[in-house]
Amino acid sequence: MARLHKEHPEAVAALRDAAIPLADHRAHEPIASAIGDAPLVLLGEATHGTHDFYALRAQVTRALIERHGFTAVAIEGDWPDAWRVNRFVQHTGPDTHAVPALNGFARFPTWMWRNTAVADFIGWLRAHNAAVRAPGQRVGFYGLDLYSLHASMRAVVAYLEERDPAAAAAARHSYACFDQYGPEADTYGWATTRLGHATCEEAVARELVALHERRTALVRGDGVHADDEFFFAEQNARVARNAEQYYRSMFRGRVASWNLRDEHMVETLQELMAHLRRRGQAPKVIVWAHNSHVGDARATDMGREGELNLGQLVRERITPEARLIGFTTHAGTVIAASDWGGEPELKQVRPALPDSVEALFHQTGVPRFFLPLRHGSPAYRVLAEPRLERAIGVVYRPDTERLSHCFNARVAEQFDAIIHLDETGAVDPLPGQLVRDTTEVPETYPSGV
Repeated sequence: MARLHKEHPEAVAALRDAAIPLADHRAHEPIASAIGDAPLVLLGEATHGTHDFYALRAQVTRALIERHGFTAVAIEGDWPDAWRVNRFVQHTGPDTHAVPALNGFARFPTWMWRNTAVADFIGWLRAHNAAVRAPGQRVGFYGLDLYSLHASMRAVVAYLEERDPAAAAAARHSYACFDQYGPEADTYGWATTRLGHATCEEAVARELVALHERRTALVRGDGVHADDEFFFAEQNARVARNAEQYYRSMFRGRVASWNLRDEHMVETLQELMAHLRRRGQAPKVIVWAHNSHVGDARATDMGREGELNLGQLVRERITPEARLIGFTTHAGTVIAASDWGGEPELKQVRPALPDSVEALFHQTGVPRFFLPLRHGSPAYRVLAEPRLERAIGVVYRPDTERLSHCFNARVAEQFDAIIHLDETGAVDPLPGQLVRDTTEVPETYPSGV
């Protein structure tokens, strides 16, 4: 570690020279300009509970839609919940206001998508789409995740009940395989993996194939709307198939379940881009997800342990021209839980550890900046060396920060650019979410940390 500290003065100078300061009211402009005509951009976040990340990501996304023709936003959220928002922004659903349109995001962590920054953005997107006369050219909002096993199966049956009652009955019979395990998908995973119960793998695979084979019969009549509704149902059947595998993999180890989840995300992204082409749209997509999904896993400790992720798979399977952009912060506040499924808390983000990339960025003295990482540039060379990087998800345990939230990464290979916001504030959850304030520093600080 001493060698890294010795390099700091030179490293800080190289980063300061390359950093593009971000003015508050025009922060998005240099970022959107650098992305330009890239076919796909992945915008990260260093936490799941920081308002500044969501707000700036929304600003950049608006500019990319308005000036560069991007046609979809895809988030690290469940498919059925995001589809309700999609119908809202495309003027095809019953919701007329942003707050109720986000009510589908009802499971932990609710604050991740039900917050004021997301509500403001989808309100803007609905207004933007109102000026687009052709429904097939409106910008959509989609979910990439796979936690919605039961909700997705219900959605497939509901779709078929309106169009093909016999197929609906067959799907209901197939999906009844899960009934004996109750409403919790992890109970199914435990029973099939640890207790040796028969799996429902064949049932969910069968329904995806059956739905795909009925496409011609089901997609008829009202053009774009019919194709959209079929795509929603087909993707729900795909979620059911992949979620079944995911919940079984949870009990085989973290790497297996992580890889299945991110494999599903890239598969969903590929299917979404194919759907946009059928609509006659350019498949230009903006992804909102955590840095741990957005940055190329091959440049991190996780990659060395066998994990892959969305950023890596996008580069390998979709296009090397995609732009992977990470966000970092030095200190501030965040909303997170202390344990999975716990209540949301307003927490203090500890100042970055001295040997971390965030500490390097802090030492530049530039409070908010965009840092392109052009191959071979001085900034690239500084960040091509392994350094600690912080990741705060929906759980944050500052008392074990180095062990719980830090890993080594070659940031220049992980991302195409970094957005650093030195001091950041927590998201503002929508009404109905009680947040406990735990920001007061205990008397034992720092010895008790």
